[in-house]
Amino acid sequence: MKWKTDDGGWSPYLAGALLGILAIASALATTNLLGKTSYLGASTTFVRAAGVLEQTVAAEHVKSNKYFTKTKIVVNWQFMLVIGIALGALISSVTDKSFKLEGVPPIWEERFGNSVIKRAFAAFAGGIIAMMGARLASGCPSGHGLSGMMQLSVSAYPALILFFCTGMLTANLIYRRTS
Repeated sequence: MKWKTDDGGWSPYLAGALLGILAIASALATTNLLGKTSYLGASTTFVRAAGVLEQTVAAEHVKSNKYFTKTKIVVNWQFMLVIGIALGALISSVTDKSFKLEGVPPIWEERFGNSVIKRAFAAFAGGIIAMMGARLASGCPSGHGLSGMMQLSVSAYPALILFFCTGMLTANLIYRRTS
């Protein structure tokens, strides 16, 4: 088995195996004395981050908000995981020499032009839609896909299938060849 791809990136098999080990280690490490386990997931962390930021401006609103009181505004291991994902991606791209700063990726520029503002707006709008979907589904692809599949959760299977199908459909609609 190759540990690197032809372009110098990480092998998806290696990355998948490491992610599986991380998922198992996180489940084992976070099981508390009552037997309740905290699984991998990221979308709730972004809601918590919004609550932390909002507390600085409107603390009373956060205290009275049903969702924030249920979700608990804390900086925990999942919060650190999200920071680690960004840091790990940076370290990975620097070590395999694929890191580069670009305002507009080439595939986007080819299809939609080189406007950084248009790209930023599309990324922001896409992020809002993705977060709304994750909250409506009560979890993100990592929560349903990794943790749900690890637990053999029935709801994880259709959720993961829909994530992949919707992603393929969206990519096909946005990046379809016109010529």
